Amino acid sequence: MKIGFIFPGQASQFVGMGKDLYDSFETAQKLFDRANEIVGFDLKKACFEGPEEELKKTHITQPAIFVHSIVVTQLIKENNLQPDGVAGHSLGEYSALVAAESITFEEGLRLVRKRGQLMYESGQNRPGTMAALIGLNEEQVNELCDRLKDKGIIQPANFNSPGQIAISGEVPVIKEAVELAKQMGAKKAVELVVSGAFHSPLMDQARTGLQEALEKTDIRDAKFPLYSNVTAKPVKKKEDIRALLYRQLTSPVLWQKSMENMISDGFTQFYEIGPGKVLTGLLKRINRQVPCQPVGTLENIKSLGDKI
Repeated sequence: MKIGFIFPGQASQFVGMGKDLYDSFETAQKLFDRANEIVGFDLKKACFEGPEEELKKTHITQPAIFVHSIVVTQLIKENNLQPDGVAGHSLGEYSALVAAESITFEEGLRLVRKRGQLMYESGQNRPGTMAALIGLNEEQVNELCDRLKDKGIIQPANFNSPGQIAISGEVPVIKEAVELAKQMGAKKAVELVVSGAFHSPLMDQARTGLQEALEKTDIRDAKFPLYSNVTAKPVKKKEDIRALLYRQLTSPVLWQKSMENMISDGFTQFYEIGPGKVLTGLLKRINRQVPCQPVGTLENIKSLGDKI
């Protein structure tokens, strides 16, 4: 049996995340306390107490989810549950790289902190938005984007699961795309509450700063395969990892294909490591035969029982 750890991205956060772990485990206390020192603000307070509006801010959300995911990773690794491969949804790719021992917790947190700041600034300087489209397939979404591309920047951003795709781009074009998607038969098309057009060319400004940060980071070969957002294929070499993290900011997240490739490669059990259970739900839509267990709370960890 091959075990896959998958790590959530933005929108999985919730007020109170990690407090039960902090109150129960010394490992959690050390990591959260160290995180506060690195990020330079009270990350613990944002996670444990909110308010929700504060926790939703990109430059706070990203480190919060990352730290929570690594706390859970360390707790279950200490109890001998190890993955054979990893993947992470957008931001979650950084958590996955820590799990694969390609970067350290400290290095990963600094990168995530920088990435969140850069993406927030890009969103302020080049405003954009995203929309979720339910009920259209990949071909239809590509056609929709092609029909509107002369009106401004628009492209697919997240291929999450069959019939669940997000698009990203300039605000007027995305608003028009929402209406066009409904005309094309989408069951649901709704603009998302985000601070920028993530995974689109509107994030170009952020790539320069991220590239500088990546070049300064000691990235090592991954201990086991990471299935990349950009290619949906396994990667282990540090040079490839660095290049793919750079490309990830403006490239679509090929999540459905990543999961399909992992399953084809023999992964038969998945654990969603971090807050929420968004990825567990997506995997059910991708392949109902392959189990995925969310692990993000004290109760979740206890429920693993003899598996760890």
